[in-house]
Amino acid sequence: MSYTTQNISEGVDWKPATIKKDRSLYNWPFYPLKGLIWLKNYLLAPIQIFHVSLALFVWFFLTPDLSLMKVFSWDWMLALYFRNVGLLFLVTGTVHFWLYIKKEQGEQFQFDKKGLRKNDPRFWFNDQTRENMFFGLVSGCGIWTLYESFTYWMFANGYVLFPVEWFESPIYIIILFLMIPHIRQHHFYFTHRLTHWKPLYDCAHYLHHKNTNTGPWSGLSMHPIEHLIYLSGIIIHWIIPSHPIHASFHIMHACVAPTWGHCGYEKVFAKNNEIKLNINIYFHYLHHRYFECNYGDPSVPWDKLFGSFFDGSKESKIKMKDRLKNMRI
Repeated sequence: MSYTTQNISEGVDWKPATIKKDRSLYNWPFYPLKGLIWLKNYLLAPIQIFHVSLALFVWFFLTPDLSLMKVFSWDWMLALYFRNVGLLFLVTGTVHFWLYIKKEQGEQFQFDKKGLRKNDPRFWFNDQTRENMFFGLVSGCGIWTLYESFTYWMFANGYVLFPVEWFESPIYIIILFLMIPHIRQHHFYFTHRLTHWKPLYDCAHYLHHKNTNTGPWSGLSMHPIEHLIYLSGIIIHWIIPSHPIHASFHIMHACVAPTWGHCGYEKVFAKNNEIKLNINIYFHYLHHRYFECNYGDPSVPWDKLFGSFFDGSKESKIKMKDRLKNMRI
């Protein structure tokens, strides 16, 4: 989904002036040229390049040798946990510091100018950011590490169904590696929709939705039950042809990428506004504001197919209200 921007004025919440329909791989009727344009934009997006580079660095320099992980041991598992905590501080902590502590770009392109909640008894420690950090670093990094450790142990012992090696299938390994963020979007839609089932929402997902106005640390702020569901995408690499680097990238992306999707800004500036990073997360911001819409990402077709697509326009808002009214009948 792409937008044209409105004029920015201090103290006024930001939103697109007009909203263009999303351009994805799933537009119908399918036009090959549009598909190629989507693929080019997907592969060359700055955030995609950053995530790929980070994943390669993590695998080759910050992950223990697979031979050491044939037997569960506290030393390599704790090493993974503290590495994951460090990664979250590196990415999420840096974005939070830039936007909310130094406030380098002020309120430009900020969705909600009220900011993150402080002295609010609804949050643990009476502080939204502290609660978000607690659940992200303790439960999030903890369950991230458990999934990752168990998966490496399976690869090390030959328990995955279809292990692949670099020299046997290099093209397949590269293609699957690059497509993992997009594969994750499909998994995210269905698991996210599941957590809006009332029993799961009431016991787990409500915690994430306390963040009606989100910040970078909100992305991984979830109940442990939801972390188990949300991070379960790594299981796919137990049953499809995969290399451990795929599993590593898959779960790292699941934990790091929500930083951008919850940062609260549509664009992030650097170097006196010379470098502008387009985040394009208004779609997910609307989910946090209205709850029962936009369960996935506009790059996948599921919200449109199941009627939960909401683009923020008046017409779309009327349709959403009618849909929710019919759900209650």
